Amino acid sequence: MRRLAGCAALIAGAWAGVAAAADSSAVLAARQEQARKQRSELRVRIQKLQKDIDQQEASRHEAADALQASESAISSIDRRLVELADQKHAAEDDLARIATDTAARRKELAARQAELAAQLRSEYASGLSPWTALLSGNDPQAIGRELGYLGYVSKARADTLRAIRRVLQELESLRARAEARRKELLEVAQQTEQQKEELERQKAEHQKVLASIDAQLKQQRGQAHTLEHNDQRMGRLIEGLDQAIAQQREAERKERERRKAEAERKAREALEARRRQAEQAARQAAQARKEAQARQEAQAQQQAQEQAQEQARQAREQVEAARAQARQAEAQKAEAEKARQAQQQAAPAAPQAAPSLPPPGGFSGLKHGLPYPVHGEVQGRFGMSRPDGGLWRGIVLRTAAGTAVHAVAPGRVVYASWLRGFGNILIIDHGDKYLSIYGYNQSLLKQVGDVVRAGETIATVGATGGQVEPGLYFEIRHAGVPVNPLLWLGH
Repeated sequence: MRRLAGCAALIAGAWAGVAAAADSSAVLAARQEQARKQRSELRVRIQKLQKDIDQQEASRHEAADALQASESAISSIDRRLVELADQKHAAEDDLARIATDTAARRKELAARQAELAAQLRSEYASGLSPWTALLSGNDPQAIGRELGYLGYVSKARADTLRAIRRVLQELESLRARAEARRKELLEVAQQTEQQKEELERQKAEHQKVLASIDAQLKQQRGQAHTLEHNDQRMGRLIEGLDQAIAQQREAERKERERRKAEAERKAREALEARRRQAEQAARQAAQARKEAQARQEAQAQQQAQEQAQEQARQAREQVEAARAQARQAEAQKAEAEKARQAQQQAAPAAPQAAPSLPPPGGFSGLKHGLPYPVHGEVQGRFGMSRPDGGLWRGIVLRTAAGTAVHAVAPGRVVYASWLRGFGNILIIDHGDKYLSIYGYNQSLLKQVGDVVRAGETIATVGATGGQVEPGLYFEIRHAGVPVNPLLWLGH
């Protein structure tokens, strides 16, 4: 009997442990599969909504990029032509100065040559030389005067020769400068001709682009206020997203209730099974007592009583063991539920393996004092008139392209795609009908269905959607209505 009771307790405990582990794994697997299904359904709804919006809008090609390229090329060529003209004028002025300097040097050379010729003629006519002076037989004073005069004449002739050599060197330098300047003028003329040809080609291309833009404008005269159309598109998108989010939340609520009811049903079934097991053990113990009493009627009354007491004790132990097993099953169930909740709260988002899950109670909306998504100069105040018409529904934070964009609060990404007028745009649902909108992005780092934390990087700053300067368009909406973001952001 003891061996039988021990085996029963061991089997019951093992069954309870396996059942609890299976329940925990099944619950986690079911929640994971359900999260994947919900994410897929939300993506399908968003894609259908985007398709409906695109079908409602007339297709319009913007030729601003092509026009900008043509105008920039023309401006560069004009600037280069001005630079070449300046170089040409500078070279011509330098050549004029070189010609003036050359004439002056030639005039100086002629004067120096005439001076040298006069010196040579004077020396020849006088017949003086150092040797003739020494051999003349004159008195020493006369010889000294003649030698002094000859020394002066020799020094003057040497000075004249040095001056002639200097003038010749200057003339050679001026000739080389003039040759270099003439080559430079030739190159400038060739480049100017090439640039003029390129300018004519660019002007023709510019006229072609202008003609294309004019044709497009004639087709788009019925769309006078592009900004209003963009706002209407955003409104329709937000309205559709609100409906999709409401449907998704209702589906999640029903699924939570279904899982809760299923878990309670399984718990009741497990408790009932353990209760029946305990009752069966009690009946087996009672039957064992009866059989023991029948076999031991011939024995002494004291032995019969001791045997009966022993059997009763064993029965009580079996009942207590069954109850302990039931309590253990309940504790294992509670531990599994705690582990599941801890795993939900601590597990990071892993889109490739298992999607991140929102908090059990859902997101709680937004609170004042939110962090800025990026740090930059605030432009376009909420409610003020826009330069191109309409009113600002959000703000623009000007900062460098590629700057990380951070989520202002935890939530789930419900839209991540390109939208006309806003470029690459990402929308996060924070619960309680609050949405935050991030536009003009260079790249989107999250996708629909991703759960993000406050401060997590979700995109990078860019200049998409027809923008000229990089920056982030930021907007907050509550129940589909834009609100002033500056009243919600901290300092």
